[in-house]
Formats: sequence, C-alpha cells, structure tokens
Amino acid sequence: MSKPYTEDDFTHLLTTDRTWRIKEISDLKSAIRNADAALEKVLLRALVTISYAHWEGHVKNAARLYLTHIALRKFPFSKLDNQFLKNYFLPRLTALSTNRTSLAARCELLEDVLAASEQQFSRFNPDLVNARSNLNAEVLREICIVCGIPFEPFETHESFIDTILLKRRNSIAHGEETFIEKTDLDDLSTKTISLMRMFGDGLDNKVQLKTYRAA
Repeated sequence: MSKPYTEDDFTHLLTTDRTWRIKEISDLKSAIRNADAALEKVLLRALVTISYAHWEGHVKNAARLYLTHIALRKFPFSKLDNQFLKNYFLPRLTALSTNRTSLAARCELLEDVLAASEQQFSRFNPDLVNARSNLNAEVLREICIVCGIPFEPFETHESFIDTILLKRRNSIAHGEETFIEKTDLDDLSTKTISLMRMFGDGLDNKVQLKTYRAA
C-alpha cells in the first residue's frame, strides 16, 4: 500500500478507502431492493454487519493514515499540536496506572516528558486508534481526541452509533434473531456513509490546512 507522503497522497488514499466501502454498501442496498421477501430479511441483517464493519474499518484506517502522514514528515514535537506529545506518552501513563511503579520510574517518565519537545515524531502506537471491535460513541470520542478533531459533530449521532450500528451488529454476530425493517434501509446506509465522511473529512481538513502544527 502507498504511503501518505504528501497532502494529495493522503486525500487519495483516504478517498480510495472510503469509495470501495460506500460501493459495497450501495451494492447491497440494490440487492435488497431486488430480493424476494425471504432473501430480503437475510440481506437486511447482512447490511447491518457490513455497515458497521465499514464504519469501524474506515475510522481506523483514516486515523492511521492521518497519524502516518504526520509521522512521515518527522517534525519535532515542539512544532506540532500538543496532542502528539500527549499521544507519545499515553501508553506509558497507562502502564503506570495498571502497575505498581517505583518513584524512580515515575521521575524518569517526567524527565522524559520535559526533554521530549525536540524529539521527532516519526512513529505512533497503533493501539491509540484501536476500536477494539467495539466502535461505540465513547471509543470514537477517544480516537477523536488522539487525532485532534472535535467530537461535537458526532454527539447527535451517538444513539445511532451505539444502538443501530453496534448493538444490532453485536446481536446478529452472536446469532440472535434480530431484524431490521426495509423502511430503515435508506436511513441505515445514508447515516453510516455520512458518519464515515464526517470523520474522514475532519482529518483531511487538518491535513490540507496543516492545523496539526503548533499554533
């Protein structure tokens, strides 16, 4: 896979990832409209799982493309928004909170924080944008923080993300007899695609406007 060295590379890779996902959702919609009653129920269940899969997949891929694009530029942390330095130390802070760490180790961490501003940001921990196969609104909020984009535009969609996409997908994945109505077809697909666009466009705007740089 190509790497997002330039702004145009990033936009191209982001758009390519989203386009094939949208096409698959659209193709499944068309199949549902042309299916008989028995097949329609099966395909509607499939649409829930596919929609969730593409929602999670695009968020993870878009976030990783974004962080990779910045890492390839090898800016020192002092030239970047403070969130990048926070991201760098988040895994170590997590380890501190889950282990009994000595005072010396805690002081060492603080020394590293104080000395890190001129280090280059050249790689990121992929666990920071791991949806854990459970991309609910709270996990999305955390990924937005890591990427430095506002979560507020997604707040009005929290119920859709948690209940329609994730909860129904989990029910179907666990073999439960969960169905959706054909009348929900357009709403499910349209909202899923809209959310994918919102997240990706938020990152693309940061790349094009270079708002990931320090003020």
